[in-house]
Amino acid sequence: MKFNLKRRKQLLNLTVILTITVCLLSVSCKETTDSSKSTESELIVKINAVQEQIMAQGNMSKEEEEAMLSLCSIISHDDGLATYTTDNSMILKDVEMVPVYEGCEELSKEETKECFDNKVTAFIKREFNLDLSKELNLSEPKQVEAFFIIDENGNLTGMKVRDSEVNIQAEILRVLRKMPVMKPAIHNGKNVSVLCSMIVKYGNYVDIDIVYIPERPDN
Repeated sequence: MKFNLKRRKQLLNLTVILTITVCLLSVSCKETTDSSKSTESELIVKINAVQEQIMAQGNMSKEEEEAMLSLCSIISHDDGLATYTTDNSMILKDVEMVPVYEGCEELSKEETKECFDNKVTAFIKREFNLDLSKELNLSEPKQVEAFFIIDENGNLTGMKVRDSEVNIQAEILRVLRKMPVMKPAIHNGKNVSVLCSMIVKYGNYVDIDIVYIPERPDN
């Protein structure tokens, strides 16, 4: 029994180390801006800190395992560290016609915008794993800003989540990657890429506010 427990811990630690290696290799192979590299470096420092703690104590708690996997999830994709510094996307509030979410077709401009907000909000609430935020045992709800781009083909990309618990960041990015393709925004008769922003409130529940930023977020 003791042997099996020891073996299980060894395999778990080996799995984590392999996961870290894959994450670091994925980062090293990507072409990024200085700002993105800085963000990645900060995440790698966090990964190293968790790894050192695991090695020092000889095992890994459930919380440490989840933190490790969340950090790797964030940096192993190149669409979750957007900087927006050279992006040509318009801000959502400035376009003539916002992206059309499935089910929002053949509506007025105002109705299409309201439908877009409602559909995005409902999707994130439905897909978000509420257990992750409940496990934080927060004394009061918290919130984090998130940004994403819907490009001229209607695909969601260029995601970024402000600083928050790593499992929350990773979960928001995971949900955003599942967002369906939409009809792209239109401005001056052409399909355009748009930058969208929202506030995610979390605790024992998840709530979403679609916000319209006056300018591009600071990196």
